[in-house]
Amino acid sequence: MSTINAFCYKLSVFQTNLTVYICTMIQNDTIIALATPSGVGAISVIRLSGENSITIVDAFFKSIKKKKSLSNQKTHTIHLGHIVNNGNIIDEVLVSIFKNPKSYTGENVVEISCHGSVFIQQEIIQLFLQNGCRMADNGEFTMRAFLNGKMDLSQAEAVADVIASNSAASHKMAIQQMRGGITNELKELRAQLLDFAALIELELDFSGEDVEFADRTKFKELVAKIMFVLKRLIDSFAFGNAMKNGIPVAIIGEPNVGKSTLLNTLLNEEKAIVSDIAGTTRDAIEDEIIIDGVAFRFIDTAGLRETKDVVESIGIKKAYEKAENAQLIIFLIDSNKFAHSSEVFLQEIETINQRFPNKRLLVIANKIDTLSCHDQSILESEIENLILLSAKQKIGIDALKTELTSLVNTGALSNNETIVTNSRHFEALNNALTAITSVQQGIDLEISTDLFSIDIRECLRYLGNITGEYDVDKDILGHIFGNFCIGK
Repeated sequence: MSTINAFCYKLSVFQTNLTVYICTMIQNDTIIALATPSGVGAISVIRLSGENSITIVDAFFKSIKKKKSLSNQKTHTIHLGHIVNNGNIIDEVLVSIFKNPKSYTGENVVEISCHGSVFIQQEIIQLFLQNGCRMADNGEFTMRAFLNGKMDLSQAEAVADVIASNSAASHKMAIQQMRGGITNELKELRAQLLDFAALIELELDFSGEDVEFADRTKFKELVAKIMFVLKRLIDSFAFGNAMKNGIPVAIIGEPNVGKSTLLNTLLNEEKAIVSDIAGTTRDAIEDEIIIDGVAFRFIDTAGLRETKDVVESIGIKKAYEKAENAQLIIFLIDSNKFAHSSEVFLQEIETINQRFPNKRLLVIANKIDTLSCHDQSILESEIENLILLSAKQKIGIDALKTELTSLVNTGALSNNETIVTNSRHFEALNNALTAITSVQQGIDLEISTDLFSIDIRECLRYLGNITGEYDVDKDILGHIFGNFCIGK
């Protein structure tokens, strides 16, 4: 063995031992943390996890029933009593017991429901810190759940999304992910690809005998299927990210057309300054509103016009930037001015469509409360899919909200289609698509099996990155020995 190879071997052994050591340390100690938000409340929940968590709590728990021991109780039971330290009662509590492996972390878990006093919280936590516990790190309960096989990596990440969800749509996507959305989507495909990878590895082992274990026709079909699924998941990222963080909607138009008034009306508060002076809004003003469970981020921008004012010019430039980054553009026009200069407005609409060809444009005629029914009919006949409203009088606002929600593709959510919202998953999917595309090219060009087998491994590795299955070699060997054992 060369010096370099020997060094690499020792490094590999060290890394393996370090991983085992870390996992052992994580598994064997008991952690504690406040599970509810910090501060005063009616009730607080303190959570412990670890092999000794039940024993530790039992030492300081006095049940209302004499001689009751928590260690002898069944899992998923609740017990009333007191936390007592040196004969002093800290608080009356409810203790919930979850025994391994039927717990969130896969370990023994105890949850103490106490009164929401900060003093009581700290007294209980400090008591157990002094008697065999340590404070949990950020996300350590979920990390233990992952290490103990209670959830995969994508599900663990979804826990944070569920907590952070601020709308019905984002919550539904997070719940779907936590229940194994993307994992279920890729699990079967990855398993099939592993089968073929194992067969191809066998072909390489028997290369001198000119044998072919993997059916090339079925392999081509699988590669095409994987490419289709990956492309669909990648394409869902833009929509998923918008649903998660709020769909950005830019409101643009001439000065004094009513953009700020519309924003204030939608938000039902005086968010933006409104005046008759043109150019009042010089910077973009943003705020979020939830309509039928979907979050929208409305952006009020500076009025679009020719100006020599330096500050206003910067605001107009920013307005175009916001429109470029928005998924939906609302172009607001003054219905009174349209009757006298319809050609100018129609040209502006066409210019915006050309400038933002990939954006959905919603044209709205404001101030219709000053128009006759005849003039309103002319407006609707001139501009297709025009929405009429009066932001000041709150006329047509409900129709606008209905139109906004109809533009959102919530069908994907209701049909339980997997939607990618995590940027890490997005990157891994793109890398996997690149690798599987190389595999397809290798098959089409009929290149040597050992060349595109590397790309198969890369694809498996990137797919495994999403769920936390990193050891491709181990997976392939498992398939070989489990399913294709030759000569035993």
